[in-house]
Amino acid sequence: MVAVNDNRAPVAVSPGGVAPARIGALVLRHWYLLRSSWPRLLEIVYWPTVQLVMWGFLQQFLAGQSGFFAQATGILIGAVMLWDILFRGQLGFTLTFLEEMYSRNLGHLLVSPLRPAEFIAALVVMSMIRVAIGLVPVSLIAIAYFGFNLYAMGLWLVAFFLNLILTSWALGLFVCGLLLRHGLGAESFAWSLAFILLPLCCVYYPVDTLPTWLQWISLSLAPTYVFEGMRALLIDGTVRPELMLRAVTVNAIYFAIGLAAFYWFHRDARLRGSLLQMGE
Repeated sequence: MVAVNDNRAPVAVSPGGVAPARIGALVLRHWYLLRSSWPRLLEIVYWPTVQLVMWGFLQQFLAGQSGFFAQATGILIGAVMLWDILFRGQLGFTLTFLEEMYSRNLGHLLVSPLRPAEFIAALVVMSMIRVAIGLVPVSLIAIAYFGFNLYAMGLWLVAFFLNLILTSWALGLFVCGLLLRHGLGAESFAWSLAFILLPLCCVYYPVDTLPTWLQWISLSLAPTYVFEGMRALLIDGTVRPELMLRAVTVNAIYFAIGLAAFYWFHRDARLRGSLLQMGE
């Protein structure tokens, strides 16, 4: 099927009405923006590296002591790196959206033939690219300097990654919806929202550390099952597929909520005519 854009140039469209060419064009725009700006690339790698070094040295200190941590080498480093997948995935999603707001281009995109589904697909791709840029160098540093190989988790790393990245996209969709509704006044949520989950997802400690009433909240969050699965793998050497199934189920619910919120806020912004007036 072929659609025609405003310039009368043919654009291939899938049966669902999505044009891969429009998604690719938006991804290329942001890829060129990253590639031409070394400060942007440095920022993506800088913070994960700082966290790795700090927690890596703490892990080495604890590993030198007797007891639990002497037998659980890598648990803190693994937790830090998996958490960074979630945080960087959400940040990469929302920062790509914010780049359009900073350049005053968002309104032009959203009133163009670009569909919301295509815009979201481009944000997803850029999120993956940003996570890869940040995670790969840091994972190699972890191997070289701290003897922790994230990839030794094998296929379970894929399950952990997919669940965490799905959570990050659900958060990103909700934050982008808030930005559509409230403009740059809601910008701080792009950096802060994920940190609400940090103590509740039990990144650095088991779920039973929390008070009983708080455990119920923790178990309603998909990342909790990922970090519990990681600890079971690194400490006991056991795999718990039931945790991943629960994470997928919870993620499906939250992703649907995030998607619905984004579409609702997008529709509201169109009805109010505020797409071309995005600001504080």
